Amino acid sequence: MEEKNLSLLTPREREVLKLIAQGLSNGEIALTLFISQHTVKNHVSNIYRKLGEHDRTKVALLAVGEDVQE
Repeated sequence: MEEKNLSLLTPREREVLKLIAQGLSNGEIALTLFISQHTVKNHVSNIYRKLGEHDRTKVALLAVGEDVQE
């Protein structure tokens, strides 16, 4: 994946991606960000769609490789 793909993410999606890379579950992300699990699932779906990936591990590795910041 190219770095430019990360620019497609909203700041909140980048924040969720960073937490995915830290190994947090959707439930843990929801608690951390004070949002519902449903909202987290929506953000994760948007991340997958925008990055063209459908694997949590792959997007986590991308986040680590690109040093995703909030």
